[in-house]
Parts: sequence; C-alpha cells; structure tokens
Amino acid sequence: MNLPNRLTILRVILIPFFIVVLLCPAIPYNDIIALAIFAVASITDLLDGKIARKYGLVTNFGKFMDPLADKLLVCSALICLIELGRIRAWMVIVIIAREFVISGFRLVAADNGVVIAASWWGKFKTTFQMAAVCLLIANIPALSLVTTVVLWIAVILTVVSLIDYLVKNRDVMKNSN
Repeated sequence: MNLPNRLTILRVILIPFFIVVLLCPAIPYNDIIALAIFAVASITDLLDGKIARKYGLVTNFGKFMDPLADKLLVCSALICLIELGRIRAWMVIVIIAREFVISGFRLVAADNGVVIAASWWGKFKTTFQMAAVCLLIANIPALSLVTTVVLWIAVILTVVSLIDYLVKNRDVMKNSN
C-alpha cells in the first residue's frame, strides 16, 4: 500500500477519535485536542492527493477512498457541531445533501464510463468547509463574526459548486441508460 493510500486510511481512522474527543467535555481541553485531530486529518487530505499526483501513485483505491474519507470527516464534524449547538441543522443538511447528489451523479457517470474531475468550485468549497469546521470547533467568542462569515461562504460555495457541477455535467444524465 502506497503512502497516499495510507494517509487516506489514517484520515478515516482519526474520525472516531475526533468524534469522541469533541463530544466528551470530561476530557480536558477537548476542543483543542479535537481541533488538532481535525487539522491533522485535513492535512492528510491535502498531502495524499499532492503526493499521489507528483509521484504517479494514483490508484483506484485512492480515487474511491479519498473523496469518501473527506466526506466522512467533514460530515462527522458537522453533525457533532449540531449536537454542540454551534451550527444550524439546515446548513449541515445543505452540505450533506450536496455530497449525496454529487456522489450519486458520479456513480451514474462511472456507470457510463465517464470520470468527473473535481472543479475549482469544489476545491474552494472544501477549503471553506474545513476552515469553518476548524473555527466552529475552536469556538472562540472573539472570532464569532469571522466564523459566521466563513461558514456562510462555505454554505454558499456548497450550493454554487453543486450548480456548477450539475451544469457542466448535464450530458451525463442525458446519456445515462
């Protein structure tokens, strides 16, 4: 198993630890520890793709697991943040619904032999989602305005990236069986 795939697996393994730490206020400094775990997991997302492309280590496992690991990490964090009262449920529903729509769309495309690459809108969306999650975990009152702005940008980019994705790939649905 190559390094990018190991990083992806590490990201998945970190998720339950992140959830337990974030949701357990009995753990001293749980927010700080949870933020550190989330940050490490997020960095593995950045590194695995760069390493895989740079050294020609792209695998079918990585193509499948990397986006799944990202979705698991971000969605798990957002659901935990609802539990903690730090984000509105409707925002999380919008974000998760987008992920389901895109995943379904990719399955249809794959069934038709089409591989759909991530767009810049999707990359911006992911960046802002992860930044928003970090700010929400940190829960620093002095940064509440910044947190709110970054969160709204993440939600807006979620919708914009979905529309962009559907418009650019509308032929996939037309050509499906």
